[in-house]
Amino acid sequence: MFGWFKNKKKEDQAAPEDSEASLDLESDDNDSKPLLDGLARTRSSFMERVESLFLGRKEVDNDLLEDLEEVLITADLGVGTAQELLESARSMAARNELADPAALKKILQEKIIEYLEASGAEQELRMPDSGPLVIMVLGVNGVGKTTSIGKLANKFRKAGRKVVLVAADTFRAAAAEQLGIWGERIGVEVVAREAGADPSSVIYDALDSVSGRQSDVIIVDTAGRMHTQVNLVEELKKIKRVMAKKIPGAPHEILLVIDATTGQNAISQARLFNEAVDITGLVLTKLDGTSKGGIVVNIARELKIPIRFIGVGEQLDDLRDFEPREFVDALFGNS
Repeated sequence: MFGWFKNKKKEDQAAPEDSEASLDLESDDNDSKPLLDGLARTRSSFMERVESLFLGRKEVDNDLLEDLEEVLITADLGVGTAQELLESARSMAARNELADPAALKKILQEKIIEYLEASGAEQELRMPDSGPLVIMVLGVNGVGKTTSIGKLANKFRKAGRKVVLVAADTFRAAAAEQLGIWGERIGVEVVAREAGADPSSVIYDALDSVSGRQSDVIIVDTAGRMHTQVNLVEELKKIKRVMAKKIPGAPHEILLVIDATTGQNAISQARLFNEAVDITGLVLTKLDGTSKGGIVVNIARELKIPIRFIGVGEQLDDLRDFEPREFVDALFGNS
């Protein structure tokens, strides 16, 4: 599904003999166990309560649906999402289309998958027709932005792409150093300037210096900022304009990194950032650290912005491509 690796071949540019192999993601992404483990807290909190509600029930009635609504809201699916899910269930129950709680559980799963797929999570992203893919990454402080960049760069590198990281976070002490550590760890180039330099200038010079070196992917780390800091959000707009001037079509992707443990506040963050720079995808981190992983569903329904990656652990390969059905299977504990 990681369509960024599906480069359109030009007639005058032969593909490497091993190009098909180089497009494959690491095998860990095909292993469902890390995702199951990463969602263990949410699954335990959510599914244990659902199963407890269903225990001994032979029919779907209003009492069951009201209790289920509370469980859905507690799992951070959000009031609107929970109500919409239950309204659909009530309509089916009224038409005698829900034979028992087991049928209700299946309907819930399919409806949640519907929300996730409607956000565009299954749309494949492609390399540009020419030149490097430029990815701009943003988010508030503390969400795991720089770590996510390192893990994302690792995914590209393992897929056979030449990656360059640009340290445009010139405000936070040691930000460039942290990115440099990631670059050294995974074996990719990092372009940085002195602390306090103008971020747009850093990006302009970086794109100028690497554009002629056959880089496949350029990932730009921007300074962490609150979505309510108007001057800093305006700077993001400037950065976006500078990229477009240097490389037509850039940034090709604008990824917002969100800490899943922040719950409903994540939606207001995403909404305001999206108004400023038109986010193309979301990265949800720390899903393994919350019992309210239902926020993924609510974000997809509310914002209609594709969720591209989810972080389910501390290891290098724990940033996973987001697959709606795989996620729902792990959430519900399907075998």
